[in-house]
Amino acid sequence: MRIGWIHRLVNKWPGKKTFGMYRFLPMFFILGAALEFSMINWKVGEVNFYNTFKKRQAKDLVEEKIKRYTTA
Repeated sequence: MRIGWIHRLVNKWPGKKTFGMYRFLPMFFILGAALEFSMINWKVGEVNFYNTFKKRQAKDLVEEKIKRYTTA
């Protein structure tokens, strides 16, 4: 069965009796922090996710102001 190994892994994860389904929370917290770290610090050429996001946010803000003042 394909899902059998996943079921065994989930049952072997420590803290089932104490934390219940919340025993996986630290793992997801660490994975989320690693993803955020990689998005900010890893660059492809001169661009990373953070720079791209900030540039797009500034562009949207300028376009909104231009639209607001040209229609007024």
